[in-house]
Amino acid sequence: MWRFLLKKTFVLDTNVILFDPTAIFQFADNNVFIPLVVVEEVDRFKKDQNENGRNARHFSRLVDDLRKQGSLTKGVSLDNGGQLIITVDKKVKDKYDKVIDLKVNDNLILSSALALKEEGEDVILITKDINLRLKADILGVDAEDYGKKNISLDEIYHGHRVLEVDASELSEFEKNRHLPFEDADEQEIYPNEYLILQEKGNERKRALGRYSLSKKGIVPLIPMREGIWGIYPKNMEQQFALDALLNDDVKLVTLVGKAGTGKTLLAIAAGLEMTINQEKYSRLLVSRPVQPMGKDLGFLPGDVNEKLAPWMQPIFDNMDFLFNQHKGGNSSYDDLIEHGLLHVEPLTYIRGRSIPGQYLIVDEAQNLSPHEVKTIITRAGEGTKIILTGDPQQIDSPYLDEINNGLSYCVERLKVEDIVAHTTLKVGERSALSEVASKLL
Repeated sequence: MWRFLLKKTFVLDTNVILFDPTAIFQFADNNVFIPLVVVEEVDRFKKDQNENGRNARHFSRLVDDLRKQGSLTKGVSLDNGGQLIITVDKKVKDKYDKVIDLKVNDNLILSSALALKEEGEDVILITKDINLRLKADILGVDAEDYGKKNISLDEIYHGHRVLEVDASELSEFEKNRHLPFEDADEQEIYPNEYLILQEKGNERKRALGRYSLSKKGIVPLIPMREGIWGIYPKNMEQQFALDALLNDDVKLVTLVGKAGTGKTLLAIAAGLEMTINQEKYSRLLVSRPVQPMGKDLGFLPGDVNEKLAPWMQPIFDNMDFLFNQHKGGNSSYDDLIEHGLLHVEPLTYIRGRSIPGQYLIVDEAQNLSPHEVKTIITRAGEGTKIILTGDPQQIDSPYLDEINNGLSYCVERLKVEDIVAHTTLKVGERSALSEVASKLL
């Protein structure tokens, strides 16, 4: 992740290890220093039955294996050529006593970084705590966010673009429902990327298509003349989204967009269509993280369904809307739940499961870490399709941001795969009031 000509010393904060227990291996051949207070803080999480607990236990096992090489205080070698050092907290000189309260754990970590710098080390403090980075900056210690990339949300893969073509090419596409396209690699067009084919010099003449890697060309979208479960796409972005959601060859779909763009509604409508009407999946499974993921639900009264109700209500709101719109039958989603065709649950207990032949929708995926998203996707059994939806600008976790979250991570890492499709929805369709609030508040 970080590569330098001269060896540096990276001091890791507790939140970095809880975010990624393998972080000690991510600094090339440089030195990784972990103060003892970090180990003590990690130890407090070891018994937790959530992602923090699992990461804490994973880190402890990794360090215990490294300890067999020799003294951690003196430093042990890492496979990448670096060195891991875990030792007692280093104390700064007396001149900092009035500035740093060493009774605060964050300040002990900062003190170790500062002391190492005074010893002549080229030190960088790695922490996901914004305030700790601020304090480090004030005291002259370089500090960085773990995993932070120097890109903005607008630079992340959008999943669609405008492609100018000749009039003859546009006619060929409309006539043959296929346009050979050999310049995909040269123009960095990814598998299943959606294209607005626009005639050169005529912005009004255009058609919508998708780049198919297997067919080595651009193909039209799936027609939706009769709508999907009573709803119709209201803009081009929603047409792209529904095409991906209904495409049997696409096994993972990521939908990113602000509130009111229709991410969840479209996903559930497509899931009902594919599961109930077309019977291509054995069950529609809709889930969302109980923030934080894995948190015990015992703080709410009632049975498990009553405890889950506040978390799952947005899902049921969309279900109510869809069943009111759908005129194809008299059943309700309660009937589907009773017959096992529809299941709504939290992500808390998904680890260790295998989910074959199901249409799995994970809402609010921006609140998941990259590791949590990997855990979910690797649960997919044969014949399962997974949909991740979310808004990276609405994150509830203190250690995730619009770039470093599981949804954005998944979009960027998997965009080159031919079984993955993505689209970004920007146009709000919930209501005029919702759109105004989204833009101006």
